[in-house]
Amino acid sequence: MQPRNMSMSGVVDLAAVKAAQEAKAKAEQARAEAARQGGGGAVPASSLVIDVNEADFERDVLQRSTEVPVVIDFWAEWCEPCKQLSPLLERLAAEYSGRFVLAKIDVDANQMLMQQFGVQGIPAVFAVVAGQALPLFQGAAPEEQIRGTLDQLIQVAEERFGLTGIAVDPDAEGPAPVVEAPAGPYDALLERAVQALDAGDMAGAVQAYKNVLSDDPGNTEAKLGLGQAELLQRVEGMDPQAVRRGAAEKPADVAAQIAAADLDLVGGHVEDAFGRLVDTVARSAGDDRDKARVRLLELFEVVGPDDPRVATARAALARVLF
Repeated sequence: MQPRNMSMSGVVDLAAVKAAQEAKAKAEQARAEAARQGGGGAVPASSLVIDVNEADFERDVLQRSTEVPVVIDFWAEWCEPCKQLSPLLERLAAEYSGRFVLAKIDVDANQMLMQQFGVQGIPAVFAVVAGQALPLFQGAAPEEQIRGTLDQLIQVAEERFGLTGIAVDPDAEGPAPVVEAPAGPYDALLERAVQALDAGDMAGAVQAYKNVLSDDPGNTEAKLGLGQAELLQRVEGMDPQAVRRGAAEKPADVAAQIAAADLDLVGGHVEDAFGRLVDTVARSAGDDRDKARVRLLELFEVVGPDDPRVATARAALARVLF
């Protein structure tokens, strides 16, 4: 497979993640706490290559990306080109010594992340910088070409976001022990929901999140997770080509437009999903109009209220309603 064009243009939408500003604030708090405890801020070289799953994505990728560019390697055990590319990326992570961190994601065990990034084939390599995702390339590529892409990524991270990387302590043997916070009252249920998502049990995940919300309706993590799980449950078993063909052939069919909007969002096409439903609301009436409006509001919850695309779509929805 030939690698796709390596470019820093074209931000990939992360529909199921919180705003980069929130991740940055958390990272700044963590750095302040480390400084208060006398930590030097340097990390062991072993921390430059990490395995990431859906449960750890926010902490290990989003939050970390406010300090250093995170390069994501989507791979699988059965993928032969991955066995050539992954060791090269690991070697370069060590050589660049803190200018970027390599996060390895097994697509077989983390299909929700694969869907969120719109990965069509592996190996696929993305980067996350200050909470924003960028496609780098797909397929194996020559080392010289990969180095050029990494150099460009590092330059963008420094010039646009002020990220100069992290200090590496070559003498450190490994990361310091992590002191976990006391378990919250719903941590077991939330963990059960994550495990259900990992296993592809969308119905189980939906129910676990609903169990939390029945006692704590304002639980932000459960609301976000429920929206994501219900979205993934709806698109299970869909034939994307048939759904999109139906939506194109029947623009007045509200159900067809709603299904296509779900696929748009899972594929990371946030503006397309919102725009499709706003247009559907504008040209429909009665119960059909309300169905499109309600689904649009549900997708707003999946993306998150702080996302500027949500604010733009809310304004567009208001214009067609009033």
